[in-house]
Amino acid sequence: MITAAYPHIESAAEGVPIIAGTKTKVVEVVLDRLAHHWDADEIQRQHPHLTLAQIYAALAYYHDHQDEIDREIDERLEHVDRVAASQPPSIVRARLKMLGKLP
Repeated sequence: MITAAYPHIESAAEGVPIIAGTKTKVVEVVLDRLAHHWDADEIQRQHPHLTLAQIYAALAYYHDHQDEIDREIDERLEHVDRVAASQPPSIVRARLKMLGKLP
């Protein structure tokens, strides 16, 4: 089996794949693609410190490690849900519900 090389991707101290020479995690580029449907050019406009080569490398890395990164995304979403559930009710949200602005 041939192992792919990713010259623009390195592993951070925690083992998280990042774009070499930056602090940008591969998952951040992937989330821009998945959540906003941005192409590589738009991702670069939003992250001008990244080159197109770095962005394409991050997306290629994602496609080769999709299950692993999708699991990380799911874990992040579950964490957000846990944190949100642990917060007290929002006074603003309650007021908007009372005014009929929210269901």
